[in-house]
Amino acid sequence: MTAFSFATVPSLIVDYGSARRVGELLRERYRATRLVLVTDRFLNESGLLRPALQSLANAGWQVNVIDDVVADPPDHVVLDAAARARASGAEVVLGLGGGSSMDVAKLIAVLCASSQSLDAMYGVGKVEGPRLPLVLMPTTAGTGSEVTAISIVTTGATTKSGVVSPVLYADLAILDAELTLGLPAQATAATGIDAMVHAIEAYTSARLKNPLSDMLSKEALRLLYPNLLRACRDGGNRQAREAMLLGATLAGQAFSNAPVAAVHALAYPLGGHFHVPHGLSNALVLMHVLRFNAPHASSRYAELAETLGCEFAAQAGTDEKAYAFIDAMEALVVATGIPRTLREVGVAAADLPMLAGDAMKQQRLLVNNPREMTEQSALDIYRAAL
Repeated sequence: MTAFSFATVPSLIVDYGSARRVGELLRERYRATRLVLVTDRFLNESGLLRPALQSLANAGWQVNVIDDVVADPPDHVVLDAAARARASGAEVVLGLGGGSSMDVAKLIAVLCASSQSLDAMYGVGKVEGPRLPLVLMPTTAGTGSEVTAISIVTTGATTKSGVVSPVLYADLAILDAELTLGLPAQATAATGIDAMVHAIEAYTSARLKNPLSDMLSKEALRLLYPNLLRACRDGGNRQAREAMLLGATLAGQAFSNAPVAAVHALAYPLGGHFHVPHGLSNALVLMHVLRFNAPHASSRYAELAETLGCEFAAQAGTDEKAYAFIDAMEALVVATGIPRTLREVGVAAADLPMLAGDAMKQQRLLVNNPREMTEQSALDIYRAAL
């Protein structure tokens, strides 16, 4: 067996309704009193956080809510939030929200306890300092950020940079599917497809793929594939929501160890330039990247076809099974009703060379792709997606 290493969060709680007793859960672990809760304004003003905030207050936590997080958070938002958390004397950081809120919470935890600058953290394995205790609770079933060692920040006008370090693994991830009830169908679809992309790319990663990441990827897809449409069509379906949330977390554990590749590399410029939500960006290029990769990843795709229970003839060969998997994924995306072309999100043909050039800057992701991706290849994929 090829040697490998695997890391994830040291503690995970999966418990429907646990946000209503989060104060007690944290009190069992920490003697501190000052907590900063990192979220976005919509969640804070919608009332979704009210049970968690009440539980924290009942358990004696002094809570400072930072709700300035926005999608694809710019570096100045991170730095301002960290300064406010530091000024409040934060002792514990709780990230409660979507991937952006959890990504910002990770960096706040480091910036509050370390003298290292944010600029010095960009890249792989560059975080030096200690961090505050960190707890993460997702409100969407998609990013898997609650169990990853990655934080994505928008740097400059349109570019994204990653901070990748085991220091960013939370001490505790809490999965409460009740927080995801009622998430709109479009957001459910986009974030769910994002989670599926994590599982697919981890399973086919050219680097660091291992038996544990493979197991997690397959189980994630077994949970996500049959439940995505159920969750989209009935936002209150508890069973579907629980399956989606756990599936997204398992996919997060997989890709945090066997990293994602070209789908994400081509999706990032769409978010940077056109502010397309990350999950939707992935969905827009997914099919075209799968078809590009198929000649080099057919055996892996065939295995995933069997995982999903795709229909094919008993005598079907590897290639036939691989394309059955791609067709099944495409049918799922179509059924969700989310946008399917770049034109639908404001991209024009004249923009494609710029996007292809920017995608090539994501070499930390492209090196994981099962097939070499050139700038011309990226341009061809964007043209196919237009």
